Amino acid sequence: MTTIINFADGEKNLDWLGLTDAIAAGHQRPKAEISDSFLYRGKDTLLQRQAWIDGLGIAVKSATVFPDNPSRDVPMIHGAVTLFDDAHGILAALLDFHLVTKWKTAGDSLLAARRLARPDSSKILIVGAGTVGRNLHAAYSAAFPNAQFTVWNRTQANAEKMAAEIDGLTVETDLETAVGEADIVTSATMSTEPTLRGDWLQPGQHIDLIGAYRPDMREIDDVALQRAQIFVDSFDTTLDHIGELKIPLGDGVITRADVLADYYKLDAFQRYANDDITLFKNGGGAHLDLMTSSYILDQFQK
Repeated sequence: MTTIINFADGEKNLDWLGLTDAIAAGHQRPKAEISDSFLYRGKDTLLQRQAWIDGLGIAVKSATVFPDNPSRDVPMIHGAVTLFDDAHGILAALLDFHLVTKWKTAGDSLLAARRLARPDSSKILIVGAGTVGRNLHAAYSAAFPNAQFTVWNRTQANAEKMAAEIDGLTVETDLETAVGEADIVTSATMSTEPTLRGDWLQPGQHIDLIGAYRPDMREIDDVALQRAQIFVDSFDTTLDHIGELKIPLGDGVITRADVLADYYKLDAFQRYANDDITLFKNGGGAHLDLMTSSYILDQFQK
């Protein structure tokens, strides 16, 4: 019988640190085969991302994006993740799309922060007050439980709303000052022009970039990339696909050798000196959805 996992029940046994350990373990397996496909009807889109990892199984993540839905009081995005077992290709589980996306996205960044950020990091700035920003607070709180969290958002009212929902979270009004005072900066915006400036960065910081996902999108400028040690979750889903790296690579601002490692070389994810600035680009990918879905199913069945 296929296991069906909804959002509320699926979250009950989940743990952020446990998920990062599962993602790390998933990268010790053979490299994933991944692909994406799109179908369109005018403005409406069907996106499918699929991954197959030998020994772990197969996942197909399907999402419908209907931009006019909000005007009809219907959410814009719907979807599901289908998980097939590795041994026989049997449908093992059907998982809530938003559950997998939430835990995959924030967990992806948290694994890098556990490896790259200074363990004594005490000030964490969240740039972006949307759903992902809230999830990042939950994830980072698990690894840095004594940290002071602040949030900055282009529309201050949204930052104030997020702060009202989360105990201890305070609002920053000056982004340059906030970045300069933070030990960790985690950014999830929809910016196409860099919001974060390399001149603002301080020795020893860890920068986590999540928002950019298209070839024309960037959250940080060239100076920051030149000052930082750069890491990504996957070479395959970032270098040639996301403007954060695709544009500066194409312009010769950085070289391919400047991107030091992805998760398939996890031993290289380390801070070599306390004053290093480390920078991680979270690109996502269906293989991470598969690893996250497998972890959710394992925890659900306990």
